[in-house]
Amino acid sequence: MIKKFLYLEWKAFFRSASFATNLALKILMGFVAAYFIIIFLLLGIGVFFILKKANLDPVATVNKFMIYYLIVDLIFRLLLQKIPVMNIRPLLIFPIKKSTIVHFSLGKTALSFFNIIHAFFLIPFSVVLIIQGFDPIAVVLWFIAIVSLIYLNNFINIILSNKDNLFAIFGAIAATLAGLHYYGYFNITDYTAPFFDALFNTYWAAAIPVLALITMYYVTFQFFKRNLYLDAGLSQKHDVAKTEDLVWLNQFGTIGTFLKNDIKLIKRNKRSKTTVGLSIMFLFYGFLFFTNGIEAYNNPIMHIFAGIFVSGGFLITFGQFVPSWDSAYYQLMMTQNIPYKGYLSSKWWLMVIATLVTTLVASFYLYFGWQTYLTIVVGGIYNIGVNSQLVLLGGAYTKTPIDLSSGKGAFGDKKAFNFKTMLISIPQLVLPVLLYWLGSTVGDATIGLALVAAVGVLGLALKGKVFTQIEKIYKSEKYATIAAYKQKG
Repeated sequence: MIKKFLYLEWKAFFRSASFATNLALKILMGFVAAYFIIIFLLLGIGVFFILKKANLDPVATVNKFMIYYLIVDLIFRLLLQKIPVMNIRPLLIFPIKKSTIVHFSLGKTALSFFNIIHAFFLIPFSVVLIIQGFDPIAVVLWFIAIVSLIYLNNFINIILSNKDNLFAIFGAIAATLAGLHYYGYFNITDYTAPFFDALFNTYWAAAIPVLALITMYYVTFQFFKRNLYLDAGLSQKHDVAKTEDLVWLNQFGTIGTFLKNDIKLIKRNKRSKTTVGLSIMFLFYGFLFFTNGIEAYNNPIMHIFAGIFVSGGFLITFGQFVPSWDSAYYQLMMTQNIPYKGYLSSKWWLMVIATLVTTLVASFYLYFGWQTYLTIVVGGIYNIGVNSQLVLLGGAYTKTPIDLSSGKGAFGDKKAFNFKTMLISIPQLVLPVLLYWLGSTVGDATIGLALVAAVGVLGLALKGKVFTQIEKIYKSEKYATIAAYKQKG
């Protein structure tokens, strides 16, 4: 039966309506995966010698920070890892054991890249330890224990996949623990390091993560098996409807009507809430650049790059999926007498207001000096004048239907990537950096910032003409977009 399931998965891949896009994206993602594999591989081989050169015990140091390694792994899973499930509803009418269906669905998660990538660090590191004279049995048992903890994260992610706001909660916990550790108030590794050391130094301790993994698999299996019914776990969930008039937006006419719909969409759906959470995270992205903690980021050119992200978090995360946010009812919208210009203007105003609010809230960066906050303000001006229109232009070619009930895939989906959107993304991030570099080369940093701001103001002045062209593109892509939103495979 498992062979039959694999056969169905193979057919589903090649018969998908988006097969060509899938194949192109998988090739691209293959290069990205190869990059991370090489990084993990080099780290696995070299971390022993790097720590040894720094007069640190390699095993003790790795065990000390393993808690952060596992927490970050879980956070990335909650944010990015999609649960590879089968389309099991048609299978329920066949004489197939429910346990077989669940085992296969859970088994697919074992092959996830989020699990396999860790082997390229752990295996070389373990081999180096054995070569360097460490007890082979201790190393192997430690390796099995850590792998068990990684797979424990995998099944925790499955159980928690339908829970809201967990990424933000775990992210806040990790940031708080790291901050308390960095400033010396509380060091969680003092309490966790002895456990990971025991996994290496005590043979029987390695059985604890293995038993925890077996227990977690059993719990996950039972959870899905109990809910493998059309009127239970596979049924559509219906929330209680709440009425929100937002009558104060009526004064803005058609734009106000669309704004009301967008505000309700953001407040009521899991995917949009995840996007808002990501945009808030971008607000603190500048700490990587402005604290001078990372030498490679400690230069003005990288600072203007950070300014774009800090002020434009919502614009980037929300704007890239216009009009995909409305994919569930886009066909209905197109049957109405709805002016494209009003529809696009409402999205533009929503992004502009969010950018203004974000730029104002980011005033706490004044702690690092006026020049730092001025960089963020200039980034906000560029976002409003240029990037707000570019993301709308890119949206015309991003035909990605969005599942609003799912918080996963907040950074994008398989059909979101194409050559046109890639070209449009270049002036969003590369152009302001080039403008700043040009201005600072000819004059100084102030000239560079002034040049970026001037282009932003120019883009705002040309908004009417640019919107006319964007509207024409949306109209020309209208039927292709509708066809894409109909695709289920």
